[in-house]
Amino acid sequence: MPASLQITLRDMPNSEALETHIREKVKKLEGLFSHVISCRVVVDMPHRHQQQGKEFDIRIELGVPGNEIVVNRRHNEDPYVALRDAFDAARRQLEDYVHRLRRETKVHVMEHVGHVARISHKEGFGFISGEDGTELYFHRDNVISPSFDRLKAGDEVKFVEEMDAGRPQAKRISSGKHHLPQ
Repeated sequence: MPASLQITLRDMPNSEALETHIREKVKKLEGLFSHVISCRVVVDMPHRHQQQGKEFDIRIELGVPGNEIVVNRRHNEDPYVALRDAFDAARRQLEDYVHRLRRETKVHVMEHVGHVARISHKEGFGFISGEDGTELYFHRDNVISPSFDRLKAGDEVKFVEEMDAGRPQAKRISSGKHHLPQ
């Protein structure tokens, strides 16, 4: 458990089962990241009009090094479902925090601009001439827009260069006026 775990149940009867459930959820979060400094969970059942039924407000505050993760969720009827949804959101935010901390954020591949150098509609492949003049093979399945059948030699295309079968190839090809960022 974190150095500081605080569980507060407001406007509802004290429930040892609910508190145990919360402790189990917090323990699972700590399995993702063992450096959770503090955790505060508030389960609130504010007074509502009788026709609306019970609504549970859940607030989770996770103290982590250099940051705080806060989740607020409102759910009808069942506090366990409300806790599940709130802890799922907290888990996703904690995973994002850990990825940023470890610098594991997704790297986007660079898009290139070129022209269709040659195309064989009958055979289902073609070649793109890149900015540096090199030609890259592409297959009809790698054309996103417009359809492969509408491409013709000379069309300007945007594409991603990827290794396939040990050779660079053009993938995710789309046609139209595209310009590289300055």
